Amino acid sequence: MRILFAEDEHDLNKIITDKLTSEGYSVDSFFDGEEAISVLDYTDYDIIILDIMMPKADGYQVLKALRNAKKTTPVLFLTARDSIADRVKGLDSGANDYLVKPFSFEELTARIRALTRTSFGVAENIITVGDLTMNCSSKTVKRGGIEIPLSSKEYSLLEYLMLNSGVVLSREKIENHIWNFDYEGGTNVVDVYISYLRKKIDDGHDKKLIYTVRGRGYVIKAD
Repeated sequence: MRILFAEDEHDLNKIITDKLTSEGYSVDSFFDGEEAISVLDYTDYDIIILDIMMPKADGYQVLKALRNAKKTTPVLFLTARDSIADRVKGLDSGANDYLVKPFSFEELTARIRALTRTSFGVAENIITVGDLTMNCSSKTVKRGGIEIPLSSKEYSLLEYLMLNSGVVLSREKIENHIWNFDYEGGTNVVDVYISYLRKKIDDGHDKKLIYTVRGRGYVIKAD
């Protein structure tokens, strides 16, 4: 999943960005609200995490710009403002969740998973396509009950495919959701990682799950 994270405290920004990246998320981090607003027109995110008190434009202004653009991306406010009135204002302004500092990283990632489930219409942390299962809490993947080791990027790509089971995803859309602005790899990165996944997911099985749709992209499906 690709995350926009805006937080003006540089040390905290780096800590959270590094931890989310180590969990396999693709993170674009910003230090003020104006920077965050500037990318909303041309970049789609799966989740947006905002501090409220930021220079140039605060979290409410970023949220307003997002909703004015008719984007329904889940937004989590991550802030030190802890009064009931602040929470009510944040949620009534269009945020989907509100987490008060200080917080545990485990709770943050649990809330990210919950927002992801809601966004993709998934009821629980277990995603299934045929005999392939993904546990989003433990980040384990099994096919036919046998665990499949994946790198963080392989996991992220498979998660995105499974959350969109039956939907053909273009190479551009996949790349935009799995890799952030810092990526400097080759233009065929999606094809390379799809090949990696096929070897781990489909090799040795009569029933294939990952398909190429010529001229359109890739899809995972059980039938």
